[in-house]
Amino acid sequence: MKMAWSNTLLQIHIKSPSIPSLHFPHSLPKRSPFLLNPNPINPIPRSLRMQFLHRPNAVPLVSRAMDIIQSSPPTWQSAVLSNLLIFVVGTPLLVAGLSLSGICAAFLLGTLTWRAFGSPGFLLVASYFIIGTAVTKVKMAQKEAQGVAEKRKGRRGPGSVIGSSAAGCVCAVLTIYGVGGEAFTRLWQLGFIASFCTKLSDTVSSEIGKAYGKTTYLVTNFQIVPRGTEGAVSVEGTVAGLLASILLAIIGCLLGEINVPEVLICVIASQIANLGESIIGAAFQGKDGFRWIKESPSFTQKPVTNRFDIGLEANSNHNMLQVMENQLQQRISLVLDPF
Repeated sequence: MKMAWSNTLLQIHIKSPSIPSLHFPHSLPKRSPFLLNPNPINPIPRSLRMQFLHRPNAVPLVSRAMDIIQSSPPTWQSAVLSNLLIFVVGTPLLVAGLSLSGICAAFLLGTLTWRAFGSPGFLLVASYFIIGTAVTKVKMAQKEAQGVAEKRKGRRGPGSVIGSSAAGCVCAVLTIYGVGGEAFTRLWQLGFIASFCTKLSDTVSSEIGKAYGKTTYLVTNFQIVPRGTEGAVSVEGTVAGLLASILLAIIGCLLGEINVPEVLICVIASQIANLGESIIGAAFQGKDGFRWIKESPSFTQKPVTNRFDIGLEANSNHNMLQVMENQLQQRISLVLDPF
């Protein structure tokens, strides 16, 4: 009897399941650390942007910034904030077409443009910059070999930026301060767009002419001269410049800045202005009393002084304004272009 009871206890002891020891972690099944930890920490750190947006005060701050940018009419705050955002995002493009000091000058131009004409005016200037930079890079190696390329591989300095936009900036300032009242507001806006149509037409005609012009000649006596000669024109460059002015004027129309008849005004004025500059450059450059023309960015860099380009020729003070603007550009270029 005792032997039978002992055998029964032995069988129960042998068949009973063993309890796994807690001291041997290798006996546990492999599980994800996320299942073992009831409050796991995300192993992928959040970006600074997402952390900023999840802060309690971030959403109101972003909303406030967007309200400022969308201010109508534009304010100085909206102009500065919008340009700061756009310049940060567009830095690679800006560096390709401008020097560091040129970028600073462009920021001032962009801020002034946004304050006067809002985002449509800024987009117009941006279109001018993109197209102008693109054509400047066309056949750069060939232009450099011929000695007619823009310095710094086409990267414009502050003298070029300010000189190119001088008349446009005047129109912007007149618009901001309401000079002449409502009757003149439309005129200043038209002058602003016409000035950039003129500058773009001049830049494109010059760069395309230097790259593809087969025959270049002076407009004063039709004498054949080498590419890059001041006052020289070519059929290829002239046609390209005309198309460029039409394109920018159409962009201004699509942005709601001007209407169709005003597109024609901008295009015609730009061609008259460029022709006039070519005549002046060919007739007077290098002659006694006019050697300053060669040093002035209004002729060597062809910002055209943008001459108000809107039919203000009837104004007796217009010619005086051109002379003053040329002199101002000359001084600015001599001081700032080395940077």
